[in-house]
Amino acid sequence: MKLNYKKIFMVGLAFFLISMFWQAYDNIIAKMLIDKFGLNQTWSGVVMAFDNFLALFLLPLFGGLSDRTNSKLGRRTPYIIVGTIIAAFAFVSMSFVDNYQTQKIHDETLIVVDYQSIEGQTPTRDDWYTIVQTMKTERVSALNGGKITQKQYDSWETRIHDRMISTLDANTDGIMSEFDTSEMKDYYYSYLSTRAWQVTSKDPGIFVIFVLVLFVALVAMATFRSPAVALMPDVTVKPLRSKANAIINLLGSLGGMVVLGLLMALKLDKLSYVNYTPAFIIVGALMLVFLGIFLWQVKEPKLVKEKEKDDIRYGLVEEEVAANEPQEALSKDKQKSLYLILISVFLWFIGYNAVTSKFADYSPKILELGYTMPLLVAYGTALVAFIPIGIIATKIGRRKTILIGISILAFCFAVAAFLTPKVAWLMYGIFGLTGIGWATINVNSYPMVVELSKNSNVGKYTGYYYTFSMAAQIITPILSGILMDVFNRRWLFPYAAVFVALSFVTMFMVKHGDAPAPKKETALENFDVDMD
Repeated sequence: MKLNYKKIFMVGLAFFLISMFWQAYDNIIAKMLIDKFGLNQTWSGVVMAFDNFLALFLLPLFGGLSDRTNSKLGRRTPYIIVGTIIAAFAFVSMSFVDNYQTQKIHDETLIVVDYQSIEGQTPTRDDWYTIVQTMKTERVSALNGGKITQKQYDSWETRIHDRMISTLDANTDGIMSEFDTSEMKDYYYSYLSTRAWQVTSKDPGIFVIFVLVLFVALVAMATFRSPAVALMPDVTVKPLRSKANAIINLLGSLGGMVVLGLLMALKLDKLSYVNYTPAFIIVGALMLVFLGIFLWQVKEPKLVKEKEKDDIRYGLVEEEVAANEPQEALSKDKQKSLYLILISVFLWFIGYNAVTSKFADYSPKILELGYTMPLLVAYGTALVAFIPIGIIATKIGRRKTILIGISILAFCFAVAAFLTPKVAWLMYGIFGLTGIGWATINVNSYPMVVELSKNSNVGKYTGYYYTFSMAAQIITPILSGILMDVFNRRWLFPYAAVFVALSFVTMFMVKHGDAPAPKKETALENFDVDMD
């Protein structure tokens, strides 16, 4: 029993273009909302959670609909075609709206202190006193000019001005620690967001249009995510799904790396008030190009028939017949394992998505580090690790492999919490390990869920998996945003580490979801490294 790598690679192109979209979305949209429209961490988290809220309902819906679809193109392909085309055009449209908002910010002469000079240097205590005074002068002028209300001024004074002065006054020796400097920058960026919100609130129409176009893009993506992911188990026998999922995730990493490389090449990974239109156009065009390649190479009905023949050849049909009963009839032990796996998925996505949705804002402002290179390192290590992890999982089991991955991920997030600008370069190594840890989890978790399904409801179980992951991603941008607004941005990584660690407990109790050993046709096959 050997995996057809070329077949899975072509099937994975759907996941490749999905990952391109979400990589651009996670790293750009949050920065747009905070820097261009002036939303705080909490409200930007609400908008960032919107896609996951939609997905909570739409992924199971379209996963189930694709299970029941019968077309000449197959069950999943029609959804991939329509969803990709609509999402690509909507995504590009968002950039034009953002570009208009950026021009409004420049026309308003928003930035009274050069944020780029603060970003690239370390102001002294006296420098900060001057900056705070400049900020106060501007705020008083805005109050006297009727641009802001007394309540808005009082809020700014309490949340930002007074805290900055308190931090400066505490440094009686005149020497600013790295943590105090980081905190001062955090307050300063909150000041810039406050001013950007003035522009937005004065003319909210452009923000409404942005959200509406975003809504269209997110609905389009939700229509084909479950069908695209369900296509892999449709064309792969059960014992080989961890290896196949490794290839799928490898393609996803490549898609993410393409976007990160693009953002770095266009010098968009550190600055805030920039034009993202070229990046959006390129990403949208690439999505359509890879959709074309997918349709050229992947003939879904043919691949499904080949998989059915393999089921017969390797004696796996009997397993499907025995399991051909409603989901409710799963044994209590299997039901318990399914619930524990899904809870684990929920917990590690709470931690991981908090980092992915906030890191583009966190890294430049706390570590003075562009966000693309650490993420590229993470994707690069994941890329190298995906296939070996798939092989290892077939030897020691998916559950044990996931537990190792959880341990690595929790350790990385805990260490990252202590980094400062002087040692920010350590983030490259930490994110390198993060990529391996996440790959270890991601390669094996989805196959564990669909291992408990049958051929007729793979899409439904795919929907369960994404329902729990999306539920986590609804909650975590908001919850982590509240934490960062109440305290500061530095709470991001401790928050993530705690939730990832909790997932170790629930996954440790899982008993089912590992693939059964396939029947071997000859004794010589025991020496084949591709065997499970």
